[in-house]
Amino acid sequence: MRYAHDGSLCILRRLRRVASLGLLLGLLWAPLASQSALASGVSSVSLNPPQQDYLLWYRNYDSPAIHALVSLALAKTPEYGEFRILRSAELSQGRALRELESGDNRLVDIINVAATAERESFLTPIPVPVDGGLLGFRVCVVEPENLPLFEDIHSLADLRNRGIRIGQGAHWPDTSILRENQITVVTHPRYEILFGMLRENRFDCFARGVSEVAYDLAIENDPNLVIEPKLVLAYPMPSYLFVGPDDLLIAHRLQLGMERAIRDGSFGDFLRRYYGAAVDALNLEKRTMIVLDNPFLNNELDNVGRQTLNSLRWRLELLGR
Repeated sequence: MRYAHDGSLCILRRLRRVASLGLLLGLLWAPLASQSALASGVSSVSLNPPQQDYLLWYRNYDSPAIHALVSLALAKTPEYGEFRILRSAELSQGRALRELESGDNRLVDIINVAATAERESFLTPIPVPVDGGLLGFRVCVVEPENLPLFEDIHSLADLRNRGIRIGQGAHWPDTSILRENQITVVTHPRYEILFGMLRENRFDCFARGVSEVAYDLAIENDPNLVIEPKLVLAYPMPSYLFVGPDDLLIAHRLQLGMERAIRDGSFGDFLRRYYGAAVDALNLEKRTMIVLDNPFLNNELDNVGRQTLNSLRWRLELLGR
């Protein structure tokens, strides 16, 4: 993989065994859950708790990986009782976050989105990156006739000078990150509408996380949408589960479940199953990595994101020897 940051270029040897990357990244995050959720102020759990229903944001519910992770975390905490995961109403991301914050209508209980300092200020995060930190690594979904537009791009300056327009959700933190890096962004509040906008040539690239793009294209089932094969955008952006500010019992259960899954290896199995093959299929070792700054993280989140970025580079070098 080649790394491009403000014109600098570093050639790395060929990556081998990329499918193991998800597991390796997952192991990196084990210390993040070491601060026990028992300090959250929840004193006890009923000996015979009733069944709990949890409303998972509809886009997360429809994602096999996120649904499986929430199920894993809840299943690791049987002392909290039986559970059902229910699909929320089809709320935009911005609306879902507002509903989670207010808790008035109980339209959603759990959401997985990119972590930002602002979101941590009004919601309760479960501070374990759900995909090992891969959300900040993004590839372009494009129409085949636009592929020549991406030829001979080796740096952020090249990307800017080519005038490539990137499509993103109006409420996604990626939008602000891209704009801060002086990239043209076209937005819409609904994720589903963005694919139609791409087909209508409203923008050139729909940037999707390497951990989610294969699922996206399988759902769209459109042979006229392809993954651009040569670039990957990278910026620190961990992806967490979030619950409402006062939902300490749900937060306690999810964090304890994640801690147990990390300790017994099932979280690593989850990463390998849902993300290892995706990383391998995208041929990351052949792509030019264009690194962007993310000024919207607090210090702790920034460390998490940059650890992911540095860890990926280190593992590419190590595995390529």
